[in-house]
Amino acid sequence: MVKKSNKAMDISKFDKNMAIKKADANGLLWHMPYAKPFKLSGFYWFDQDKIYRRFPVKPEFSLPKGVDWLSWCTAGGQIKFRTDSGKISLKVKLRDAGAMDHMAQTGISGFDLYVGEPGKEFFYSVTRFPCDATEFNYELFNCNVRKLRNFTINFPLYNGVNEVMIGLQNDAKIESPPAYRTNKPVVFYGTSITQGGCASRPGSCSTNILSRRLNMPFINLGFSGSGRGEPDVARNIALIEKPAMLVLDYEANCINLEDTLPEFISILRATHKKVPILVISKNRFGQEALDCGDKHDGKETREKCKAMQCKLVKKLKKEGDKNIYFLDGSKLLGKDYWECTVDNCHPTDFGFFRMADGIEPVIKKILFKKK
Repeated sequence: MVKKSNKAMDISKFDKNMAIKKADANGLLWHMPYAKPFKLSGFYWFDQDKIYRRFPVKPEFSLPKGVDWLSWCTAGGQIKFRTDSGKISLKVKLRDAGAMDHMAQTGISGFDLYVGEPGKEFFYSVTRFPCDATEFNYELFNCNVRKLRNFTINFPLYNGVNEVMIGLQNDAKIESPPAYRTNKPVVFYGTSITQGGCASRPGSCSTNILSRRLNMPFINLGFSGSGRGEPDVARNIALIEKPAMLVLDYEANCINLEDTLPEFISILRATHKKVPILVISKNRFGQEALDCGDKHDGKETREKCKAMQCKLVKKLKKEGDKNIYFLDGSKLLGKDYWECTVDNCHPTDFGFFRMADGIEPVIKKILFKKK
């Protein structure tokens, strides 16, 4: 009989690549990401509240409990800068030790690093730390060849951040990052899928993918299980000044879309009269492939909701709104949509990249008249 052991295996004893790399503080100076020349984006109300939160602490219009709580999740937050430092480290204090049974900790609570010129950025590394940690140091970048490079650090998708500091070599040059194509943000409102569930790391969330490809700031207002189209949420979103585009993709959380969507659009349109609004219908869930007759996740319900949204957009266009558009979300994951999710609902990284592939040309066509 083989004796069972309750002691967890330390895989790093056998594979050095699995070992957590702690930041070496020797010779590093620590910087706040909201100080110049760093560029902080994704937190529209940061200048007001001085915290990493997606809606204000005291919103002008009352937020639903779920939206208020999930506003602490830092999905879509980014830090951009340019430096010749051969080392980049982070000191992080999280709000909680976040954990879920179907999403990687590196996506829930991790930061990841991209390097390169706008439109040509590539993933370099992601923070790793003990599962129960709420504070950690991590070396994100170590390169012997020192030259000026552009860096983007993406915030966690499903945890809050109380503090983050960036460690650079003490003799490093630090410069402002290259300018965005436009400083007007694309604002995404939606569900857990918009928020980034269940990407393995922040840079694989579709809004972050699109931000890299389009070289534009994005504001991620995805709220897990809580994207339900409440009027006061729309009123708070309408306070965002000069957005490039407003994207609504909340069907998956809303059981009364026919009632909420017209009012939601009307509230946004009252403030942003000519800003493009893109309505995206729901992804196909994996259960559709078996056709088990599920009333909520089945094809019949989804097709009905899709038709309703398409009809509403056509109606508004006919009434004179020339800047409203519809995208059939059921096509975004492709013909083998069941292969693109963790749990037949939330996309894997593969699924998020397919979503971005489908959304990117639509945004380009609307904003830049490019196919």
